[in-house]
Amino acid sequence: MLLAVSATVGAQAQSSSSSQEPAQQPAATEPSKPALSGAASVQARVRARRAQRRAAAIHDVYDHGYEVYFGGGYLRFTPGPGAAGSTGGLQRVNEYLWDVGVTRYFTQNLGVTVDGRGNFGTAYLGNNQYSLVKPKISEYMGMVGPTYRFIKDPKFSVSGRVLAGGAFGNFLSDANGYTAAETGLYPDGGGLAVSAGLPVEYNVSPALGVRVTPEYVMTNFGSTIQNNLGFTAGVVIRFGKR
Repeated sequence: MLLAVSATVGAQAQSSSSSQEPAQQPAATEPSKPALSGAASVQARVRARRAQRRAAAIHDVYDHGYEVYFGGGYLRFTPGPGAAGSTGGLQRVNEYLWDVGVTRYFTQNLGVTVDGRGNFGTAYLGNNQYSLVKPKISEYMGMVGPTYRFIKDPKFSVSGRVLAGGAFGNFLSDANGYTAAETGLYPDGGGLAVSAGLPVEYNVSPALGVRVTPEYVMTNFGSTIQNNLGFTAGVVIRFGKR
């Protein structure tokens, strides 16, 4: 009897203690989603602030209505067809130049450029009966045309530019009175000038930059076409903030 009573009491105590234990809760996994969503939101705000700062910097640099540039450059130029009876023409010469211009921008991308330049070099005529071997030559050009920026960054830009206008060639002033036919140089006179360039600019500040422009220059002195390659380089000053 005692054994039966104690067994019954033990079973009831065990049942009571087990009923008092709380049921185990499943592991919570949902709170991690709001944490990930919060991190993505912070990154989105950082990206938005960066985009705003970049847009403000681009506006600060490229929202000027005018820019003036000046500097120098280089052109590989053909000075003449060669003396009468010769073939192949005169060899190309190295010309160094000054270059100035102004661009009026109607938008941040599109503007109209007016450009003026003077080219100076020494032609090589070879041995001849006139003892005239290296006369000095020069050309002056005035051109106008559109400029379009197709890459804009706060620190640099890349543009395309096409200019057309007139040119004057001074080829015989150092020829000791000999003619174009005798020297093989082009005759003095006017002609057409066309330039296609790719200005690449680094911005020192919003109002100041430095620029290098590789370009092709076509002229038609002596009623022939000269295809010339070169570049200009110089300083750009912007003003007239819109």
